[in-house]
Amino acid sequence: MALYGRSFLKLLDFTPEEIRVLLDLSKRLKREKRLHIGHKHLTGRNVVLLFEKTSTRTRCAFEVAAMDLGMGVTFLDPVSSQMGRKESIEDTARVLGRMYDGIEYRGFSQNTVELLAKYAGVPVWNGLTDEFHPTQMLADLLTIEEKLGKLEGVKVTFMGDARNNVANSLMIACAKMGMHFTACAPRELFPNGELVECARSVAKNTGATVTLTEHVSEGTVDADALYTDIWVSMGEPESVWAERIRLLKPYQVNEAAFSRAKEEAIFLHCLPSYHDLKTEIGKDIHEKFGLAEMEVTDSVFESPRSVVFDEAENRLHTIKAVMLATLSK
Repeated sequence: MALYGRSFLKLLDFTPEEIRVLLDLSKRLKREKRLHIGHKHLTGRNVVLLFEKTSTRTRCAFEVAAMDLGMGVTFLDPVSSQMGRKESIEDTARVLGRMYDGIEYRGFSQNTVELLAKYAGVPVWNGLTDEFHPTQMLADLLTIEEKLGKLEGVKVTFMGDARNNVANSLMIACAKMGMHFTACAPRELFPNGELVECARSVAKNTGATVTLTEHVSEGTVDADALYTDIWVSMGEPESVWAERIRLLKPYQVNEAAFSRAKEEAIFLHCLPSYHDLKTEIGKDIHEKFGLAEMEVTDSVFESPRSVVFDEAENRLHTIKAVMLATLSK
């Protein structure tokens, strides 16, 4: 299936069959990586990474993936380019598109990555925006399939702020792949209504379901996977912590939540996670609010059911698949 020249901005743009192609390619590339089989299929190409938001996994995955494929990589942080300040997004896209074979963007507005794709003339890949995180979803789907042996019919429950980019993308990913998605969150933090209806429309054709519930006992029952994210997203002000903790404390992923899930249920998290006091933010929240653990308890995070580091590794293989598929004829 030809994906050459396509941008990767959100999973809504791709069919279930195209997503399957990317997952199968990810598996092949992962196997070759593990066996030290070279796959420098894109030698001589160059890509640029535009980061308005910092990251560990996204930057490392894109850089290593590009180098594994034989490409050169340029990293531009928020102060290393004039994009949006002295030069418009459109002009930046047209300049970079003349110099690079592909552009990755990680930042705030979905509109920015859409504009880059419109004007660059080369594939643009969404490393994260406030609305969507599609490369994370490919890693999640690959991890679930590796651990549970399938995607179709799997029940995934997201617990926490169900309006954020990860929850939005997970809902769409599940709808596309015939999975059962549940957003378990306070009503104030339910996902956008239009996006929910969009996901349900997709689900009609795949056998998936999309459920919203405020009740942890209902949302976690018979779940195959519990997924959460940090309670305050990057870029949000510190002032929202108190209200977010008040709303989300009942939705912490802990042993009680897992007691209602299936015995073989797994735990996913896109990372970073505040499951202990080994981070500056974790210590600060503990001093201000008395919480030693936030969105997930340390016992769950460190348990055998936790697959978060498999998930993190799979960012590399799935991002590599996206770049190879969109840059190869």
